[in-house]
Amino acid sequence: MNSREETLQAELEERIRFETLLADLSARFVGLPAEALDREIEEAQRRICETVGLDRSTLGQPSKEGVPQFTHAWAIPGCMPAPHSPAAPLFPWATQQIQGGHTIRFSSVEELPPEAAMDKETFRRVGTKSCVCFPLLVGGKAMGALSFGTVKAERQWPDELVNRLRLVAEVFASALARRASEEALQNALETVEALKERLQAENVSLRQDLQLLDGHPEILGQSTALRDVLAQVEQVAATEASVILLGETGTGKELIASAIHDLSARRNRRMIRVNCAAIPSTLIESELFGREKGAYTGALTKQVGRFEAADGSTLFLDEIGELPPEVQVKLLRVLQEKQIERLGSSMPIPVDVRIIAATNVDLEAAVQKGKIRQDLYYRLNVFPITVPPLRDRPQDIPLLIHAFIDQFSRAMGKTITSISRSNLDALQHYPWPGNVRELRNVIERAVILARGPRLSVEVPSVQPAGAPTSSAIEDVERAHIVRTLERTGWRLQGKGGAAELLGLKRTTLQSRMAKLGIRRPTPEHGVGT
Repeated sequence: MNSREETLQAELEERIRFETLLADLSARFVGLPAEALDREIEEAQRRICETVGLDRSTLGQPSKEGVPQFTHAWAIPGCMPAPHSPAAPLFPWATQQIQGGHTIRFSSVEELPPEAAMDKETFRRVGTKSCVCFPLLVGGKAMGALSFGTVKAERQWPDELVNRLRLVAEVFASALARRASEEALQNALETVEALKERLQAENVSLRQDLQLLDGHPEILGQSTALRDVLAQVEQVAATEASVILLGETGTGKELIASAIHDLSARRNRRMIRVNCAAIPSTLIESELFGREKGAYTGALTKQVGRFEAADGSTLFLDEIGELPPEVQVKLLRVLQEKQIERLGSSMPIPVDVRIIAATNVDLEAAVQKGKIRQDLYYRLNVFPITVPPLRDRPQDIPLLIHAFIDQFSRAMGKTITSISRSNLDALQHYPWPGNVRELRNVIERAVILARGPRLSVEVPSVQPAGAPTSSAIEDVERAHIVRTLERTGWRLQGKGGAAELLGLKRTTLQSRMAKLGIRRPTPEHGVGT
């Protein structure tokens, strides 16, 4: 065999080796998991360089900010590694060529044009003698660059070798594009899932809102006490300050909270509501902050908390005084750091939430008793608003009565046109310990019983003269609940039950009874038998 035949034989064997390698690489990259791609690219760079007799291979891609940088590299021992700096300042001319979709090749650095002066200097500094560099094209647009080079000696880059290496660049480009598409799809799916979870959480809150607001008229009244409250609402609504609403049960603190939200810059998103007393203490943490699947026994699914649902909006925490101590700590941290952690996860989630809290207890006394953390109290008590009880604004009672009559008569298909002046006066002079909520329930019952156009309202019985006359909120509330329970025979739920008459959920009523120490009297055996 003569020398020409030997050369041809060697070229054929080299071509077969390269094509075999290329076929193997193509097969390995098909269906490769995204997390294994980086390792496989650098392994492929090593095998190609060793097969073809090259000293170094470098791959660069744009960062998330769009800045070209080196991401993958292989080199023979002793060879200077790829720079960690962005590529464009080091290779401005080459970067421009690659972004234009052009291939670069030179057997000697001296072959580069004069406008590549900075590139020449960098190539010499990193020891490059010869190089070929391909754009990684996807859809005709360069998404990166792949280079092969020598550092030991200069070499030629015949078209046949360049075309083979270009096939490698196409395999890499395809794999990287597929990973980018998968990551974009995964991000989109996660975004959709997050929006879905948030929508579900908002829907839950909306259903609760409808239950809370059903039957409540808009804020009605012309009394000085109510006007003072509304003036404070207008003052604080435009700010981001936390608000604490104080006042007895049934005064309409939910409606005042809604008014603050509706006048704020957050009004384009719904206010999220949470009744802290209506949720068992074992569940309140996950309800507020969310939970991961498996966070505790029975947590079969992931749940978005109310704070996430209220991101960019307002969170109304009713009966804030009922929060357990451990939840108070987490709430304080959220107010300070503006981020939450779901139960079962240590990953912080930033939230932008304005807090409006409400309570019917004396918070200062609760702080002194250790029921409320002092630091949490100061965080919440930025702008306190006291909602007056109905007995302090008797001139508003006729407006509310007529509003309730109109509402219930329309709902029940009745025509009620009047109520006697004496009846109205009696209702106006009743102290209404249950406030607007009690008034609403009394009017609803009267409309149900009405048989003609003139409404007759049974005024609730006034507390007996010999009974304690404490004006403390808890004492008034306890007495009112006990009277209602006695009137219903201690029946809590159902039509005409105590919960309905008080305008509360059964669970909320039970919670209030436990807190106030209200227990059903034990019947005396043998009496009346």
